[in-house]
Amino acid sequence: MPLIDYSFLSKILPKAKIKKSFRKLKSDYLFRIRIAMALFFFGKGFCFATWASRIPDLKLSLQLSEADLGTILFFLPIGQLVAMPFSGKIVSRFGSRTVTIYGTLLYALFLTFLGLANTSWQLALALFLFGVFGNFCNIASNTQGVVTQQLFEKPVMGFFHGSWSLAGFFGALVSLLMVYLGLSPFIHFIIAFGFVAIIVALNSKYLVQTKVSKHLEKVKKSIFQVPDKILIWLGVISFCCMASEGIMFDWSGVYFKEIVQAPATLVALGYTCFMITMATGRFLSDLLVQKYGSRKVILTSGIVISVGLYTAVLLPYLITCTIAFMLVGFGVSNVIPIVFNETGKIKSVATETALTIISSISFLGFLIGPPIIGYIAEATSLQYSFATIGIFGFFITLVTYRQKLFK
Repeated sequence: MPLIDYSFLSKILPKAKIKKSFRKLKSDYLFRIRIAMALFFFGKGFCFATWASRIPDLKLSLQLSEADLGTILFFLPIGQLVAMPFSGKIVSRFGSRTVTIYGTLLYALFLTFLGLANTSWQLALALFLFGVFGNFCNIASNTQGVVTQQLFEKPVMGFFHGSWSLAGFFGALVSLLMVYLGLSPFIHFIIAFGFVAIIVALNSKYLVQTKVSKHLEKVKKSIFQVPDKILIWLGVISFCCMASEGIMFDWSGVYFKEIVQAPATLVALGYTCFMITMATGRFLSDLLVQKYGSRKVILTSGIVISVGLYTAVLLPYLITCTIAFMLVGFGVSNVIPIVFNETGKIKSVATETALTIISSISFLGFLIGPPIIGYIAEATSLQYSFATIGIFGFFITLVTYRQKLFK
């Protein structure tokens, strides 16, 4: 767990109060720190939602085929994967506060580069760099979130991740406005950069500074030689969760169109309901953890994910599938915030290193889950492929129960 450097208090508190412990500080200062961290998560989510919302326009302007676009889109996860071996070290070297600030700004800056692309290779290069700085931003902000959690007796990680999900809705609404006004993706991305820059400017001083002890320096040198067993199992849980989440992002619309045979106007209903319950679940996550404990929430979440997916398989009708996808959204909403918070408690591994490992494993699930669906669907049917992924939820519950990872 990173140690807090209290020097940053001089920027936000009267000098007379700097020597007081955090637990004795007035609630309004703690509230402001919490909001600042949530806004950084919001800015990160807003950048991604802004890019995703204008993909059709960029496809049209560059005259890309479906195959061309699919190939180009793959450069974003490649950039994230390339950055993963270095992101933890950079966060450790410069601190999560600094990397969160500059990583968020660079993430938003390279968003604008996507709008400048005039050829397919330019878009691919911009996406690669967008992925690289997205990974730095992700590792740093989650490390900063774990540090911020230390200041509160009650859970707050769910609130941070909920802010990311909320940004998806906000980004989509802003995109609709930009398209209605006839603004190009580049102008849209410039506006988005300005918005994120304002978030950074107004909230940077409220981010928590950390310091690394000599003990942690020694731990970092041995982390890859002696993997932590708890870390491995947390990675397995996050992999299963993100694989389930990934298929909802990529295949929910297809499932409603081909299996449910929903009207064209309702094809996006399942995905929309999934996003709504996922965002709602993340904002409720902290309350649920506080009341029932992380262990019970994770155990229940795994079951809810599987029940949702198997309901969609066994009852492929409009109403039942809508409810099923809502269950999946609520199920996946709690897992990652809890896993990330638990990762920060591992004393044998530096937090930024542990989060890099967990993020890498979970992202691998998010990346390979959708293709697995495609391969199974090609060999059998889309319903069978959803049934296969449905096992992951029960596996989350089984691992949590057997390994006793949470309290």
